[in-house]
Amino acid sequence: MLLFEFSSIRQYHASLQEGKTTCLQAVEHYLQRIAATRHLNAFIEVYADEALQKAKELDEKRKTGQATGKLHGIVIGLKDVICYKDHKVSASSNILRDFTSIYSATAVARLLAEEAIIIGNLNCDEFAMGSTNENSAYGKVLNAKDETRIPGGSSGGSAVAVQAGLCMVSLGSDTGGSVRQPADLCGIVGMKPGYGRISRYGLIAYASSFDQIGIFANNIPDIAHLLQVMAGPDEYDSTVSRKPVENYPALLQTDQKYRIAYLAEALDHPSLDPEIASSIKDLLEQLRQKGHQVEPVAFDLIDHIVPAYYVLTTAEASSNLSRFDGIKYGYRSTEKGIDLTELYKQSRSTGFGREVKRRIMLGTFVLSAGYYDAYFTRAQKVRKLLSDQTQLIFKDFDIILLPTTPSVAFRIGEKMDDPIAMYLADIYTVMANLVGIPAISLPLFTHSTGMPFGLQAMTNRFDELSLLRFSEQVMRR
Repeated sequence: MLLFEFSSIRQYHASLQEGKTTCLQAVEHYLQRIAATRHLNAFIEVYADEALQKAKELDEKRKTGQATGKLHGIVIGLKDVICYKDHKVSASSNILRDFTSIYSATAVARLLAEEAIIIGNLNCDEFAMGSTNENSAYGKVLNAKDETRIPGGSSGGSAVAVQAGLCMVSLGSDTGGSVRQPADLCGIVGMKPGYGRISRYGLIAYASSFDQIGIFANNIPDIAHLLQVMAGPDEYDSTVSRKPVENYPALLQTDQKYRIAYLAEALDHPSLDPEIASSIKDLLEQLRQKGHQVEPVAFDLIDHIVPAYYVLTTAEASSNLSRFDGIKYGYRSTEKGIDLTELYKQSRSTGFGREVKRRIMLGTFVLSAGYYDAYFTRAQKVRKLLSDQTQLIFKDFDIILLPTTPSVAFRIGEKMDDPIAMYLADIYTVMANLVGIPAISLPLFTHSTGMPFGLQAMTNRFDELSLLRFSEQVMRR
């Protein structure tokens, strides 16, 4: 029997139809790969028996000639912040350890309706707070390219699962770069749709006005397939757009010439690795030679992006995470003889990790009576300025290009004692979340260290089609 191979959803579906492989073969292959790479710590829990049973059922259905779903037999991993009914979901936190979800996220329900196979849940930074996947109650995730380095975060397990061939595609969440940054550091594609394109129902909240479910894959068509299935209105989420969802996979191919803007301040920023800057500048010249309009635009707010992001997201986090108090569900302190207030303190102090507690305290501080106007109100004004300036750019351009990260993956533990340096790793990704636009990281380059890095592209709100089309062009170069 031939070894199982996967290169794309289209190739896999063709192999199924031609009888060259089966869903059962696919699941068995990925279970073997997961078992052989347990040390990477990408998966928290693997649904082996369930996935095998689902694969057998799908194979039987195909044999009878019944119509198959758009994601028939596609093996998918879920970040441990996305709810899947009757399965554990903990946000990689001790405060939710052993909690079983009583419903499925809308995105998950739509994948299952199109016959996807969920193979397990994936490690991440606790409550999606982190850029390295070192802040998990289940331990750190290793970068499969170099196991001494971080995979990025917070969706590190989701990125490594695709990078190491442990599933076909995976879901993550992106609040300030948590899909694009690990995709960049692991050398795969990671996309954050625009805010409101995919329902957040069933996504454990970090910062509700920033969070968005995102997708990891090895190519653009696979991203397009998942996006088309998951996107669209949802009665359970009032923030989801009712704009029509286009047939992204069918509309990908185009030779359109784009008006491309790049932020000169970003490419000349002192935090950016010189090799990354040089590679992106070379690519800009190649795009210009291919007939695209490529021009620098002034953007003097770049140094205000990260401070505004962390003020606003920590404020929302302090509010969202107040529900985890050890009373109705999750971890509860077992200390005897304490009153209710002390029970809250003990449960939250023990259940939450260091980084989550740091952000809750910062968020509580910026929302406090004496500092609300000085921090939170001012950060909201910066967000409005960013949104206005971004819309001005999109009046004249179709695409904005940026680096995804300022450096390649650094060593495990290298920045754990320097939270400011860690937060600055998000300098190029948080902009898209602040203004609610779609963004993608494309794996185009290799550093002299041997580590991958990519390019980030952004389009205007709800213009995911242009983003995918441009990305497909660039990936084909």
